[in-house]
Amino acid sequence: MRTTEWSGVLPAITTPFADDLSIDVPFLRRHAAWLVEAGCTGIVTPGSLGEGATLSEEEKALLWRTCVESAGDRAPVVAAIAAASTSEAVRLARAAERAGCRGLMVLPPYVYRGSWRETRAHFAAIFESTPLSCMLYNNPIAYGTDVLPEAIADLAASHGNLHAVKESSGDVRRITAIRSLAGDRLSVLVGLDDLLVEGVAAGASGWVAGLVNALPEESVRLFELARGGDDRRAAELYRWFLPLLRMDTVPEFVHLIKLVQQEVGMGSERTRPPRLPLSGEARTTALATIRRALAARPTTVA
Repeated sequence: MRTTEWSGVLPAITTPFADDLSIDVPFLRRHAAWLVEAGCTGIVTPGSLGEGATLSEEEKALLWRTCVESAGDRAPVVAAIAAASTSEAVRLARAAERAGCRGLMVLPPYVYRGSWRETRAHFAAIFESTPLSCMLYNNPIAYGTDVLPEAIADLAASHGNLHAVKESSGDVRRITAIRSLAGDRLSVLVGLDDLLVEGVAAGASGWVAGLVNALPEESVRLFELARGGDDRRAAELYRWFLPLLRMDTVPEFVHLIKLVQQEVGMGSERTRPPRLPLSGEARTTALATIRRALAARPTTVA
């Protein structure tokens, strides 16, 4: 992958589980193919939405091989590299390359929030462990580590295979700041579903998306309208979509997105503990929001 390939809609794909909580490989294969056929430009797995922290290294390799097989030459598979130790992260990066992944989404270390010197060394070790194209994932809200635009530009200047940034700080000004410092050297991708239109207007070239798992046609169309500058139609589709897109930005985002998948008949709400499917008032409220949106679903997204 090159800088210009980090564009379009890349699903942060959910991990499907069978009744015994093993990975449902046949469904994963079908789901990945469905997303690519809808116009998605890559598959990212297994990030936070993919419940990566609950998966073994062997299971992650299985996910990568399955998605690579399903996507074929039509779209690259991007491995999410998240670990508590640098050695584990490097091991995962190399395993992803062996599995056929064409890119990496690199997260800061789990658990320990170190100094920038330590965090920078962690990133550097991963970038240098493989020639694969890399996207840095900045999500200070979730991970407690904030990689500022100046630090991102510094990393890009030092590592030729750092080609993109997934920006999830929630501050759209970060996109313009990164582009100002790095120019075309880095692609910037929106990392929050309910910031898509604003992010593209600020210069983002892609979207690492969540609700796309259930609604790929609408997601791809929204991105295309935003990128094409069709403000009126983008605003109309965005207005319908926002109650669902906002489900990507709350602590229960995995539960909610899987519930939307179940409601559209493309997946199950089954999660791995410690996550448990929603219950009680939270589930009732979520289902009301989902069903209200689906009842008003656009008949065409052309």
